[in-house]
Amino acid sequence: MDDCFAPGLARRIAPGVLRIVAPNPGQLTGPGTNTYLVGERQLAVIDPGPAHAGHVDTVVAAGAGRIAWILVSHTHRDHSPAAGLLRERTGATVVGRRAPDARRHDRDFRPDAEPADGDRVLLESVALRCIATPGHASNHVCFLLEGAGVLFTGDHILGHVSPIIVPPDGDMQCYLESLARLRSLGARLIAPGHGPALEHPARVIDGLVAHRMAREARVREALGAAGAASVEQLVPTVYDDVDTALHGLAAHTLLAHLLKLESEGRAGRRDGATWISREAGSGR
Repeated sequence: MDDCFAPGLARRIAPGVLRIVAPNPGQLTGPGTNTYLVGERQLAVIDPGPAHAGHVDTVVAAGAGRIAWILVSHTHRDHSPAAGLLRERTGATVVGRRAPDARRHDRDFRPDAEPADGDRVLLESVALRCIATPGHASNHVCFLLEGAGVLFTGDHILGHVSPIIVPPDGDMQCYLESLARLRSLGARLIAPGHGPALEHPARVIDGLVAHRMAREARVREALGAAGAASVEQLVPTVYDDVDTALHGLAAHTLLAHLLKLESEGRAGRRDGATWISREAGSGR
């Protein structure tokens, strides 16, 4: 059972894959950021996490002089800031996409290489394939350990939680399209950026898509009933099954749904803050 999330403990979750949880638990990070060490005689670190000296010490010790690559799924501040510290300690090559000009991103991140979709990072006899997955973040990349079928999903797929989509950098349509792409890979295990490893990836992804479509249906229903409403007015109805303390975060994802509906011609804006339905039969 994948239930050990003590910070600083290296836990093997699959052959050739160790997980170390960073000491940054919280509302958005769950138990903490999952940092992975992949390989045997030569290692890649995936998502080095926050710039926490103790966490970097733990990763360096677990790597035991074998760390050659540092891969970053995206530049939110709980995933990338330790990359520079780890590079200084190991001389490893940092691979990841530079931060966009958007909130929550680590604009100090300086990769040695920016991966194109489909690029492969070679670790002796195995390879990690880079898969562009915009949606949660515009510069998000997942990594597939070829042969083993372990899919490192950063924040695109989390352990038992649907990620927040924060426009304009986050995009709901892109998120769903990226999920479909990940499903097509035929992975055998998901290693997420936070939370437990997940078996049966196709089932997990189908569940995420169903959840997003059910939430979108609630957005459409609430908007149609209201006639015209702001995001803040819609949140209590659309997210009446979620703790009100989380409604501020939920508003971001609700906006992402509205923007998707707008692009499809099913919703629109009367002004900058008031949304209306354009569904057939809505009378709007």
